[in-house]
Amino acid sequence: MQNKGDEVDKDFKSKFLSDAEIAQQKLDTVSPSFCLAKWKQVSLHLTNGMNNSCYHPPLHKIPVDELTGNPSKLHNTDYKKLQRKHMMEGRRPEECFYCWAMEDNGKLSDRHYRSGEPWAIEKFDEVVSDPMADTNPAYVEVNFNSACNLECSYCSPQFSSSWMRQAKEYGAYPTSQPHNDPAYFQGDRRPIPHSEYNPYVEAFWEWWPELYKDLKHFRMTGGEPLMDKNTYRVFDYVLENPKPDLHINVTSNLSVEQKLWNKYLDYVKRICNDGENVEHFMQYVSLDGFGKQAEYMRAGLNFDLMWDRVNQFLTEVPYRSSLTFIITMNNLSITSLDKLIPAIHGLRQVYSDTYQRVWFDTPVLHTPNWQSMRLLPDMYADRLEELMTWMIEHCETPDTRFKGFKDYEINRMDRDIAWMRQPAENLEQNKADFYRFFNEYDRRHEFNFLKTFPEMSTWWNECKYFAQQSQSN
Repeated sequence: MQNKGDEVDKDFKSKFLSDAEIAQQKLDTVSPSFCLAKWKQVSLHLTNGMNNSCYHPPLHKIPVDELTGNPSKLHNTDYKKLQRKHMMEGRRPEECFYCWAMEDNGKLSDRHYRSGEPWAIEKFDEVVSDPMADTNPAYVEVNFNSACNLECSYCSPQFSSSWMRQAKEYGAYPTSQPHNDPAYFQGDRRPIPHSEYNPYVEAFWEWWPELYKDLKHFRMTGGEPLMDKNTYRVFDYVLENPKPDLHINVTSNLSVEQKLWNKYLDYVKRICNDGENVEHFMQYVSLDGFGKQAEYMRAGLNFDLMWDRVNQFLTEVPYRSSLTFIITMNNLSITSLDKLIPAIHGLRQVYSDTYQRVWFDTPVLHTPNWQSMRLLPDMYADRLEELMTWMIEHCETPDTRFKGFKDYEINRMDRDIAWMRQPAENLEQNKADFYRFFNEYDRRHEFNFLKTFPEMSTWWNECKYFAQQSQSN
């Protein structure tokens, strides 16, 4: 059986980066702000009827009354069409601030990287010929419900049922603006429990057969998808309707109870190991640090169990599959990345032989503000520079194909560092909120910040000082 997955170009130049450069040139023929992701990519949060075109812009509401007779309005909202119009005219939508900041800093942005991927760039002529028409996306991320067994520090009741239970029990966090107040998650912001009727999920399944025809990448997020019945409904559909050009992606914390893990892994084996049901299956693993520090950031995570399941997945699903760690870069990640990145490098030595099976990505966290990397002193950015130097020393070469670090991975780390070194706004307030939040976080979870992050004691005491100063003023 032939393995399916991402491969390195024969000439050993980074295909991903060169595609981004080609995309930049092609996008500029339309306008300097044109981005194919606004047309061909969507993230759907069906728990409360929100969407965005990628993970950078804030979510916006999907008007439920627009869905009657046209379920594609889950993607083609009037609001999004306005942003498309602005892009065609060369105007910069404010919601795409991350890409504009990267480009103004002389870097290629995700606008170029995403538009340069095959699922986007191959639709260039179609989009340009009728830019205001409804379109089916080729890359879809969907969150069917908020059921989740973890309470990650930067998450919220909107995306985690465990967070909702915590918020209802303890109330809001005592930050300068009360954080994750359960009263906030009412009305349009209220996540619809899986036990209740959900018009957005109903519209999705009405749209699904038509959407499925054009899909190239379909990613299920959460919540925790392994806990969601819709995940297995998708799997059943794929098994009944094989699509050899489809990439299925699932994001998980890999920490669910054993019975669910067994059920999930059995489905994935059937999809990947039997015939050509899909082109490729990508298992995304949410992990922001290493060991006890990772468990602190993602309350409820069992790091050793998760790591065992990473190895089990890579061993028992050897065909048409890869695994990607999603490392959300926040100010608690920095001190253990020098353990996590080498550990990922170690997995590549074991499992990446004929094609690349172990990946990672390092998206930057923007909210909540007090977990931004920009708040940290320069010495922490220097630590990332040292890690990037180590990555360069272990970069991929013709003799270490699939084993070393790719130049676009190193480039992404470089972009993260450049973003981190930019000045932070409301620095003292956000430092005070860091202390207020994690002091309460410790109390609720019986954690101890200083025992978990002893190397950050100076930073902790500085944040504590600003919190105490603000109370006395």
